[in-house]
Amino acid sequence: MAQVKSSSKSDPNYKVIAENRRARFDYAIEEDIECGIMLEGSEVKSLRMGGSNIAESYAAVEDGELWLVNSYIAPYKQAKTFGHEERRRRKLLVSRKQLAHMWNETQRKGMTLVPLVMYFNHRGMAKIKIGIAKGKKLHDKREDAAKRDWSRQKSRLLKDHG
Repeated sequence: MAQVKSSSKSDPNYKVIAENRRARFDYAIEEDIECGIMLEGSEVKSLRMGGSNIAESYAAVEDGELWLVNSYIAPYKQAKTFGHEERRRRKLLVSRKQLAHMWNETQRKGMTLVPLVMYFNHRGMAKIKIGIAKGKKLHDKREDAAKRDWSRQKSRLLKDHG
């Protein structure tokens, strides 16, 4: 599970658009897959300006296709008559093998497809990283929070005494 970082020095086109930070807290991510997104022109322009949110969205396999549901892309003001619907379903582009794998994983108990990060890759193409995840129980979230707090305390102690 590689974290997507912005490296503006090496790739001028590479840019993180939206990140779902809550997903790693609420779900145990087993694997992630990079997908393309079918967008309209006004949506791409709006994304370049940074107006999007994927926090409440999810991905679903329906009728042999992968869809991004409930993602928000702000309206582009200059596209008056040829604008886009803000919360429309957007088709995600993956290979048939990846699609079959995702469908098989979601049929297992408790598995879901969660968008992790939306970004422009080094070629300037809009991409989204989808995680195959299982929802965490409350006690799992508490354990993760305790580990996080312990690692912070440990690093603070090492910094003070090191």
